[in-house]
Amino acid sequence: MKIKQKKLLIIIGGGISAYKTLDLIRKLKKSSFEIKTVLTKSGRQFVTPLSLVSLSGNKVYENLFDKENEAEIDHISLSRWADLILVVPATANLISKLSQGKAEDLATTIMLASNKDIILVPAMNVRMWSHKATQENCKKLITYGFKFLGPTEGLMACGEFGKGKMLSINKIYQEIKNYFYKKDIVKNKKFEALVTTGPTREYLDPVRYISNESSGKQGYEIAIALKRLGVKTTLIAGPSNIDNEKGLKIIKVKTSDDMFAAVKKTLPVDVAVCTAAVADFKPVVFQKNKIKKNNFKEQLVLQNTVDILNYLGKNNRHRPKLVVGFSAETKNILYNSKNKLKNKNIDWIVANDVSKKDIGFNKEYNEVSIIETNGKILKIKKNTKKFIASVLAEKIINNLLSNDKNIN
Repeated sequence: MKIKQKKLLIIIGGGISAYKTLDLIRKLKKSSFEIKTVLTKSGRQFVTPLSLVSLSGNKVYENLFDKENEAEIDHISLSRWADLILVVPATANLISKLSQGKAEDLATTIMLASNKDIILVPAMNVRMWSHKATQENCKKLITYGFKFLGPTEGLMACGEFGKGKMLSINKIYQEIKNYFYKKDIVKNKKFEALVTTGPTREYLDPVRYISNESSGKQGYEIAIALKRLGVKTTLIAGPSNIDNEKGLKIIKVKTSDDMFAAVKKTLPVDVAVCTAAVADFKPVVFQKNKIKKNNFKEQLVLQNTVDILNYLGKNNRHRPKLVVGFSAETKNILYNSKNKLKNKNIDWIVANDVSKKDIGFNKEYNEVSIIETNGKILKIKKNTKKFIASVLAEKIINNLLSNDKNIN
C-alpha cells in the first residue's frame, strides 16, 4: 500500500504508554511520513526529547512560548503544517482539558486552533476509562469532530485487566496508513458531489413569499465533510447565513426554480445529497404589485413547485450513482420517509422529526434515521449537525468506493 508523503504531528501525552510512540515514529518514518512531535510536560517524564529528535529528524516542540523562535507562532504554524494530528497516548487528563476547550499549553492550544482531523489514542487505567466523567468527555469530543482509536482490553502496567489499554503500535500504524490511503483514493477517483441546502422563497408579490425556517446548517456541514474527505463538492444554497469555505463551491439561489436550474447545471455528479427544504407551493402568477387584502383570495392561486429530488432519482441520463434525500416530517416519520424513498426512486433517505423543538430547523442539533432501499436503518441519536454530517459523509464515501469496480 503506497501513499504519498504525508505530514503527521504527534502529540505525546503523559502516560506509561508514551514510550511506545518511539516505535510508532520509527515505523512511520520508514513509510516516508514526515513527523513533527509535541512533547507535553507529563510526557517528558516518560520520553526524552533527544529520542524524539533522533527518530523524527525534526525539532521537538514543548513550550507555548519559545524564546529561541519568538517570530514563529508554533500553535498556529504546526496545526496548519500537519495533514493529521495524532495524540498518543491520550490520557484522561488531556481528554478532560480538550472537552473543556482549554488552551493552557502548546498541545491543547494547537488542537483548539487546528483545522485538521485530530485522532486521539486513549490509554489509562480501566476505572479511569469507564468513569462517567471520562465517557462524557469523550462523547463531547466526538461531537466536536475528534476521532478515537481504541482503547482495547488487556493487562495494564498497573496490573489490572480491562478496557483502557492502548491499541498496539502495529494497529495504530495501520489505521493511520488506511486513513491517508482512503483519502488518496477518493482524491484520485475525482468523485464529485452536489448538496442542496436551506429554504427556498416563492415570491407572491414584491414584499411577500412562501418559505420555511430551514437554516441550511445541516447541508452546509455535509458539504464541508464531503469536501474534507476529498470529494469535489458544490453546495447549492437557498437564502441562509452560511459562511464561505475554502475549496467549497457555493451557488446561492432564492426560488425552487433557481435551485432546480443550478442542480441541472451541476450534473453529472457521483452523489447528490438533497437537504434543502424546498417550498412545496408557489403562485401560478407572480403579482408585480403588492396584493391588497381585499383581492388576496382572487389573486393568490398556488401550484406545486418542481420536485428536484424526484428528478434526480428518476433522471436516467444524468442520475447520480447515489441519491440521498432528506425527509422532514412531523408524524409517522419512518412510514412517510419510506414511502418517499420508494416513490422518488432514490437510494437513501434521512428522516428527521421537525416537530421537536430542540432539533431540526434552526437548531444546532439533529436526530436522524438513515434508511436504505435494502431496508437497513442507521439511527443517529441527538447530536450536533456537524457530527451527523461526518457520519453520513463517511457512509457515502464507503458506498462509492465499494461500488467502484476500478479501484486497484
